[in-house]
Amino acid sequence: MSFSIRLRRTMVAATAFSIAIAAYPAVAQEVSDSHLRAARAAISAIGATRPFDMILPEAALQMKNELIQNNPDLVPLINSTVDQQAISLAPRRADLEREVALTYARNFTEEELTAIAEFYASDAGRKLLERGPEMTREVYRAAEIWQNGIGRDLAQNVSAALQQETGREVEADIELDMESLQQ
Repeated sequence: MSFSIRLRRTMVAATAFSIAIAAYPAVAQEVSDSHLRAARAAISAIGATRPFDMILPEAALQMKNELIQNNPDLVPLINSTVDQQAISLAPRRADLEREVALTYARNFTEEELTAIAEFYASDAGRKLLERGPEMTREVYRAAEIWQNGIGRDLAQNVSAALQQETGREVEADIELDMESLQQ
């Protein structure tokens, strides 16, 4: 995709985001300062926005790579210009933090947010955050093994029951898919 198309898409997204932010003052007024502080503490404790930390640096790197590929004679100028512009946009990260905090505040009470923040700031909460992805993978592996066994045993039991009822061999087979079962 060309730089100009991505730039246009980015401008449209930025405009939509600006309109959405402008529409939020009424919603923001419904959330007290202490409720918003509790939401910010909760999202900080769980690292809710951490996955988005690299959006601006990655966008800048991608822009540099594309511009340099098309204009190799402008490498120093491209690097300094993209860096300067990216740095100028960095303060907008606070907009994301506010939106995420408002989302949490609209979905949890102040007391719930305080409890969430306290738990995830505790040793057990930090351990859950640290080991959660690995544990999730292990849980899915265990569920897949269990699922395969259930499918195999169901097919064998159904085949045996049908054979007993009909007096002939009836082949039952099933393939279970974890993704389709989660929907």
